[in-house]
Amino acid sequence: MRLTRLAVRGFRNLEPHELDVPASGVALIGRNGQGKTNLLEAIYYPVILRSFRGAGDADLAQFGGPGFRLEVAATGGGAERVEVTFSAATRKKRVTCDGVDESRLADAVGRWLAVVFLPDDVALASGGAAERRRYLDRMLSLSDRSYLRALLRYREALSQRNAALRQRRDDVAEACEPELARTGAVISAARTAWCARMAERFAAELGGLGESAASRLCYRGAAELADPAAWPSALRRAERRDRQLGLTTVGPHRDDLVLELGSRPLR
Repeated sequence: MRLTRLAVRGFRNLEPHELDVPASGVALIGRNGQGKTNLLEAIYYPVILRSFRGAGDADLAQFGGPGFRLEVAATGGGAERVEVTFSAATRKKRVTCDGVDESRLADAVGRWLAVVFLPDDVALASGGAAERRRYLDRMLSLSDRSYLRALLRYREALSQRNAALRQRRDDVAEACEPELARTGAVISAARTAWCARMAERFAAELGGLGESAASRLCYRGAAELADPAAWPSALRRAERRDRQLGLTTVGPHRDDLVLELGSRPLR
């Protein structure tokens, strides 16, 4: 997809502006604090409907203003025009794709696609497992709407089960398990399948950078959890520990994307 137009109102420190993007691209040049990253943030916001820097929507709106409005137009697939409006008064946002209101925000995610690379992204190799799981979740959610739906429902079931465990409400915890199994299996299967497809390409890319050592990409987790039928026994095995800790200790929220060069993890 190629961005052809960006309209901004009330976002960060950016002046109201409408920018037509030439096919040759745009280079942003300026001093620190002038808004270069804010402009990139505005371009990327309609992809996942949130800031890539972790800021809340209210913090993105200019101080004292009614909120913000962003509009992107693109060619090459997906929605040709995505518009996002956030109201500071109601703390709600409205999303339209090609002029049609999206009743569920999850249905609008990924209608406009862009890639952002940040200094913090080196944590994919040097950081903890949570960073790599977050990368997998975002990438797969943007490419597969069924994955996003499963992820949202899994997180809701996980939160409810963990709350029940902390409150010693065993009946409520058990009631969450079927949904945890169904959606957790979808997530585990999709992550494992993606890693299997990308392993050869990962090795080829590192080879193209001049790395002579063997490289490996794989998904480290309980392979059997890709089958919903395997979840009840896994949850029963972890039951005592779960009750002690007040949280679920099995599932794709505990797994890891493994990146290795030779016999050592990439750092």
